[in-house]
Amino acid sequence: MRSRSEVIRQLTDPGLIAVVRARRRDQVLPLAEALIAGGVIAIEITMTTPEAIEAIREAAAFFGARALIGVGTILEADTCRKAIAAGAEFVVSPITKAGIVEAAHAADRPVMLGAYTPTEAQAAHEMGADFVKLFPADGLGASYIKALRAPLPHLKIVPTGGVDLTTVAPLIKAGCAALGVGSSLISPALLDREAWSELTQLARKFVDAVAAARNS
Repeated sequence: MRSRSEVIRQLTDPGLIAVVRARRRDQVLPLAEALIAGGVIAIEITMTTPEAIEAIREAAAFFGARALIGVGTILEADTCRKAIAAGAEFVVSPITKAGIVEAAHAADRPVMLGAYTPTEAQAAHEMGADFVKLFPADGLGASYIKALRAPLPHLKIVPTGGVDLTTVAPLIKAGCAALGVGSSLISPALLDREAWSELTQLARKFVDAVAAARNS
């Protein structure tokens, strides 16, 4: 099992976290396989996915070290503990709650707490969050993140919402530690068609876009 510090390193390289809200539990394995083939290894299975805990258990057992299987939409500590017991290697919450950090860190797992304002982001950091999930980031953009990090450069910001191929470069250049990518990568239409080869191609484009932004 990877250590918390190793998981943190792999979350920031290549720096993409796929936010998975599958229609059905049986979509998770082929969906994750397609993402891994495209270079996206950090896969956040949200609790809104049907039978999410079992989906995490199956994915963690099937992929092993090939992927980082995490859990998203965690709202309280008990679900956090259950997801980690099933194999989740990182924990993501849309809210700021200290109990989630305590539960994750007790299992040596990194955690990302949600925040929207500078006060919330700093509070998440002071609670011990390894990353701050800027959510919802739609409409805030790179200029907001750059302004936020000017007085708070210690924050490891991961925006979720509003991340697509056109916004990757400015968000990375604004100092984001990683990017949470949802429907612009795994769209409802793609899920309906189960277009896994298309997902692999799109994942590769996101990985290439992050690498280009970091190297420019």
